Amino acid sequence: MTTLQQIAIDRVPAQPWRNGGGSTRELFTWPGGTAPWLLRISVADITQDGPFSAFDGVDRWFAVLQGAGVRLALPGGLQTLDAHSAPLQFAGDAAPGCWLTDGPTRDLNLMLRRGAGQACLLPATPGQAWTHAAPLRGLLTTTPVQLQIDGEPLRTVGAWTLALASAAQGQRWALTVPGSSLPPGQRACWLAFTPAHR
Repeated sequence: MTTLQQIAIDRVPAQPWRNGGGSTRELFTWPGGTAPWLLRISVADITQDGPFSAFDGVDRWFAVLQGAGVRLALPGGLQTLDAHSAPLQFAGDAAPGCWLTDGPTRDLNLMLRRGAGQACLLPATPGQAWTHAAPLRGLLTTTPVQLQIDGEPLRTVGAWTLALASAAQGQRWALTVPGSSLPPGQRACWLAFTPAHR
């Protein structure tokens, strides 16, 4: 049976941003302990317009989970994102300006230091199986779902929860929800990380 760690987002303390424009809940870091993180998964609540912090040497993925969305000023041009948009990957060095479309948003961030390995952040669609070679795999969902891992019994993952497995390479993961799709306004995302060989 796969060991699945579940982290309820609202049970993680929020840390205010230096610029006062929002707060971040750090859900998971790797390698953990006192070592500087190489991988970081967090959820941010953005409450006002303002620039992102710069993360030099870091690649990041960003997805809107709740709210009307944001506009980000990136070197390639202005990007408009909402809860239906695919996760956006960009260099953390860019520190884009951010403007709220219509009120606060809650957003998912995956950050990876360059050279630390490979990562991805993808939409999770009920009924569509997801397999990946990464050992560390996760699911973040804003609504309760059932997670099927290979032929194991269904696991319930609660709303606003990050579920992580650290030995999940090659497994088949799939979501089950009442009906054939997520409820309106809800979102689920797959995450994966493969450390670089050292």
